[in-house]
Amino acid sequence: MKGPLFYAKILLFGEYGIIKDSKGLAIPFNAYRGALKTTEVLEGNSKTSNENLFKFYNYISALNSDLVSFNLKEFKTDLEKGMYFDSSIPQGYGVGSSGALVASIYDKYANNKITVLENLTRDKLLSLKEVFSLMESFFHGKSSGLDPLNSYLSLPILINSKENIEPAGIPSQKEGKGAVFLLDSEQIGETEPMVSIFMNKMKNEGFRKMLSEEFSASTDACIEDFLQGNVKSLFGNVKNLSKIVLKNFKPMIPDAFHKVWEKGIKTNDYYLKLCGSGGGGYILGFTEDFSKAQESLKDYKLELVYRF
Repeated sequence: MKGPLFYAKILLFGEYGIIKDSKGLAIPFNAYRGALKTTEVLEGNSKTSNENLFKFYNYISALNSDLVSFNLKEFKTDLEKGMYFDSSIPQGYGVGSSGALVASIYDKYANNKITVLENLTRDKLLSLKEVFSLMESFFHGKSSGLDPLNSYLSLPILINSKENIEPAGIPSQKEGKGAVFLLDSEQIGETEPMVSIFMNKMKNEGFRKMLSEEFSASTDACIEDFLQGNVKSLFGNVKNLSKIVLKNFKPMIPDAFHKVWEKGIKTNDYYLKLCGSGGGGYILGFTEDFSKAQESLKDYKLELVYRF
C-alpha cells in the first residue's frame, strides 16, 4: 500500500491573529510531503510512526461526533499490517507535519468524505475545517483545522474569519530578485506552550488592543498586497509587521534570533516574521533582494518558498 502525497503548508500571514478571528493566508509548500505506506518490517521511524498511529486510531475510535465517521475496521487492519506515515515534513517546525498526517487519514478512512473534486462551497470548506480541527486536536490540544485543510486541498486558502474561508488565487511566481524564504532556527518549537503564552498575554488589555488594531491591520494589509501583487507596498507593510512582532511576541522568537530580527529591520536586507506558533522551527523571511539576504544571513540555512 502507498497512499497519495500530502504536502506541508506555510501560513504566510495570520499566525496568532487567526485564533482571534483576523485574516490569514496559507499556501501549500511542496518541498516537504508525506504519505501512508506499509512495511512488513517496522523499525526505527516507521515503528514509532505506527505506534503513534495506533494512539491516533484509539483517539478517533473514541470520538463521538455527528460530523464524521471512519472505517475503523480497515484502519486497524492496515495498522496491524504495518502501516506508517512516511514523511519528510520536519516536526515542530511550523510547516504542518500533523496536518498532512490528518489529511491522509481522512482521505483514506473517512466515510462519505468531501472530495477535492467537488464544488467546494463555503459550507463544505467549513465542514472540512471542523472535522480536521476535531482530528488534529489529538496532536495540539486545540487546533483550528487549517493545516490539514491546506494539505488536503493543496490550494492556497484565504481565512477572512473563522466562519469565512475560501480558496485563493495567488499571483504566479516571477523570476525576480524578491523572495519569501524560510530561515532554519535549528531548534524544535512546540505549539502548545507558545499558545499558552499567547493566551496569558491576551488577559492584558493593552496586548488585546495591539492585536485587534496594529497587528490585525498590518496583517490584513500584507495579505491584500500579496494577493494583488503590490510588491512595493507589501514590503513596507511586512517591515511594519516585523517590528510589531518583535516588540510584542518576543517570547515566541528564539533568543538567538532577536538581534538577527533587528538587523533585518535596520538594514532593510530582509524582514522576519513568525512561521506558525514560533518558539523554534522555521522563521519566515521576506526580502526584495534574495542574494542580499543570503549574504546577510550567510551563517544560517535558508530555503526558498516563493519568488517575486
